[in-house]
Amino acid sequence: MRADARKNRDHLLTVAGTAIAEQGVDASMRDIARRAGVGLATLLRHFPTREALLEALLHASFEELTAKAAEFEAADSPEDALVSWTRDCVAWTTTYRGVTVLMAAAIEDEESALHASCVTLRAAGSRLLTRAQDAGVARKDIDRDDLFALIAMLAWLGDQPSLAPRADRLIDVVASAVLQRATDAGR
Repeated sequence: MRADARKNRDHLLTVAGTAIAEQGVDASMRDIARRAGVGLATLLRHFPTREALLEALLHASFEELTAKAAEFEAADSPEDALVSWTRDCVAWTTTYRGVTVLMAAAIEDEESALHASCVTLRAAGSRLLTRAQDAGVARKDIDRDDLFALIAMLAWLGDQPSLAPRADRLIDVVASAVLQRATDAGR
């Protein structure tokens, strides 16, 4: 990609990120183009669909969360790694209101532009969960789909102004339900 085209694309992504952080994932494509100082056709030339725009915007964040999972896995205890990564995922999802709904749909839709990134992210979380289960510090009756449902639930709380102040405390409550002492490992 030419340098000027890359600069224009990066500018569109920056503007889109701001608009989506303010208005949620349903922010108007027309409004994003207007804010970027370009026509809608220019935006659509770079990102032909809303999903393509969101994939480009979210891809870097998915890669960061996947890399963080690997860092936590290498450096932290299994329970700390799982809780820290879950907390980071919940915090990230509240950046873009409504993103959890898109992610849940993309996991199931192999044709989705977000599918591969979501699957990679879920695999990273799954490794952390399995590691904690193998160490006897996490319930064995929870699978990766349960983990992501819990993250989505906690992220939804963060999206609700009246409930957002409770989100941090409830992450701890959910973590204590998922984690267990080694003596409870058979559960």
